[in-house]
Amino acid sequence: MTQVNNPLHGITLEKLLTELVEHYGWDELGYRINIRCFNNDPSIKSSLKFLRKTEWARTKVEELYIQMIQQ
Repeated sequence: MTQVNNPLHGITLEKLLTELVEHYGWDELGYRINIRCFNNDPSIKSSLKFLRKTEWARTKVEELYIQMIQQ
């Protein structure tokens, strides 16, 4: 089954998060998605650890990424 219409196909969570941080910065990202790993001493590593365990937060990050690439 191909994933032609899935904008997240082939994108790792790390790449997705890195692109969001480059585009918005940690402050704006923490404002848009109010989670502690974005607001208190943020890092890619700690954020990935949290997002891999927390489905609702990962969904919000994925939704923001899709909005960003569609602009």
